[in-house]
Amino acid sequence: MDSTAATSLATLWDEVFGSQPDPDTWVVFATMVAALAVIIPHNIWRLSRNAITIAHEGGHGLVALLTGRSLSGIRLHSDTSGLTVSRGKPTGLGMILTAASGYTAPPLLGLGGAALLGAGHITALLWAATLLLVAMLVMIRNAYGALTVVLTGGTFVVVSWLAGPQVQAAFAYAVVWFLLLGGVRPAFELQAKRTRGNAGDSDADQLSRLTHVPPGMWLFLFHAVSLCSLIGGGRWLLQL
Repeated sequence: MDSTAATSLATLWDEVFGSQPDPDTWVVFATMVAALAVIIPHNIWRLSRNAITIAHEGGHGLVALLTGRSLSGIRLHSDTSGLTVSRGKPTGLGMILTAASGYTAPPLLGLGGAALLGAGHITALLWAATLLLVAMLVMIRNAYGALTVVLTGGTFVVVSWLAGPQVQAAFAYAVVWFLLLGGVRPAFELQAKRTRGNAGDSDADQLSRLTHVPPGMWLFLFHAVSLCSLIGGGRWLLQL
């Protein structure tokens, strides 16, 4: 029995952390087009943006914990806004990093995902995403947020356990393209809101109050991170 358990554990380890074959080139391009199809149209983006909000608020929460802050909870709202509440020193590096991690989280997650896919670790990406969503679910403090995370995490579980290798590869590439491409749009939306004077308490404005650096400089940082991540991650996905 011990031998059987050890064999099963070794098989599972190889399945998760081993490499899988790259999908056909047409699949990579098709998933990129599919990601654009749920990002560019405004009506579809209003729904798909919920996934970007999960990554955005998850970034705030993860960095808050990594910098020693106490995470009180995360809320996700139906208008695709969100709120992450942490306790700790109201100023200093930890608070600055926590505030800066929202808009940068989706593209950086996409970049990390592209690195895994470029190395052939498709299953590892799916499992890692599932574990992150489960960890985030523990901190969700409203019904809509819980429903959104459960549906998203459930999709990853179904694909990871029931789908074949080709479907898993296509799904993983679509998710990473979505994070890379979808991570670019929120910074432009924030810029438009600030131009209209409708974003006085945005992450960029909070960072400005914490650092005395103009909000426009933080907005430039958000643009730079998202665009550089898209370029770097896109090169990995396209094997350039």
